[in-house]
Amino acid sequence: MKNKKVQFQDWGLMDYQEAWDKQEETFTKVVDQKTLNRTKAAEDPTSNYLIFVQHPHVYTLGKSGKPENLLLDEQGLKDKAASYYKINRGGDITYHGPGQIVGYPILDLDNFFTDIHLYLRTLEEAVILTLAHYGITAGRYAGFTGVWLDADNERARKICAMGVRCSRWVTMHGFAFNVNADLDYFKNIVPCGIDDKDVTSMERELGYKPDIEEVKEVLKTKIADLFQMELLD
Repeated sequence: MKNKKVQFQDWGLMDYQEAWDKQEETFTKVVDQKTLNRTKAAEDPTSNYLIFVQHPHVYTLGKSGKPENLLLDEQGLKDKAASYYKINRGGDITYHGPGQIVGYPILDLDNFFTDIHLYLRTLEEAVILTLAHYGITAGRYAGFTGVWLDADNERARKICAMGVRCSRWVTMHGFAFNVNADLDYFKNIVPCGIDDKDVTSMERELGYKPDIEEVKEVLKTKIADLFQMELLD
């Protein structure tokens, strides 16, 4: 039986390591639940979670990333009050910080659809629709994940990065959506390993600082609609 009920959690501003540990704990719980179900005649539906969080300044490097794409040494990280982690998601290096909505959907895709490509495209679509709500036209860039503006010309710039992990069709990690983040921090890396494209935010595009709590509500609704979730707060 498919369970489309999803527990929504907003963790606020949380240290990256603490959030990673909590995410791993939740992910493991869902995977273990699936494993247990296979040993039982009657299955209990697996749980799903949609987590929003903001992190203090941090750089994370995915499994396929190149360490040289971090342009700071240890002292440079201290000067920027930033931390650095190598993690188990896909993708290269990215930045997280205040003013950015980081989304961690921990979903059993057996409850929705077992297609990672479609999963990523659906998350992208939720961000694209959220931006459209604010009058910002965004889309996809062929060959790259994430959400982009002006992807068809030399002004291409990324506003949302993505990197996920999936095991037994249970997802973790997710997306980082720049609402009013300090974009100067992206100058210290080669974002997502792409050295010739800019990074932007809603604040830069709109010319004013949007209310991040309002943006969260819009984004949460778009995700729920596209996945046909029943969100539980």
